[in-house]
Amino acid sequence: MDMKDWLARCKLVAVLRGLRPVEAESIGAALVDAGLVIMEVPLNSPEPYASIERLQSRFGEHALVGAGTVMRPQQVRDVVSAGGRLIVSPHAATDVTRAAKAAGALAMPGFFTPTEAFALLDAGADALKLFPAEATTPATLKALRAVVPANILVLPVGGVGLGTMAPWLAVGAAGFGIGSALYKPGDTASVVGERARALMAELQVAGSG
Repeated sequence: MDMKDWLARCKLVAVLRGLRPVEAESIGAALVDAGLVIMEVPLNSPEPYASIERLQSRFGEHALVGAGTVMRPQQVRDVVSAGGRLIVSPHAATDVTRAAKAAGALAMPGFFTPTEAFALLDAGADALKLFPAEATTPATLKALRAVVPANILVLPVGGVGLGTMAPWLAVGAAGFGIGSALYKPGDTASVVGERARALMAELQVAGSG
């Protein structure tokens, strides 16, 4: 499936910063049970490649698993070797985007300006991560949509959680990356599951509105 297909299944990307391999399967199960089937393990987490391997092995048939905070092309290759199929960067890294596409992975690099957005699209990005979203407003995305092609998937990331999704959806957000509003190091699987269900429920209401 391509990124559009995955986002049709679930508009939320779980940003599991700080996830440890020992808890990867239990947290992953809580997310999948709630219907949240796109997961990224930032590479500044403990043993991220091991967590990616465990998530992919357990949920790869039903979920899109990958890595975040990918900064260099070699890291792309390491993520793919661990089974990851989604590469997320915090910045407008065209070299990382090209490496992801060359490795057969989906690429969602970060951007903040139209110049960055078009450079990343030229590099083959499958979706764009508007980051940090808390430093801007839905009005910015509305303005961007006037120049960025309508079929381009843009996901605000950073500071998005309960009560903040509807205004972004109204101006064309294709989904969201959700970090601390969903998972923080030390959270139990049951807590993460409850948050995931609440976010999915609000997303459904916000989307229908």
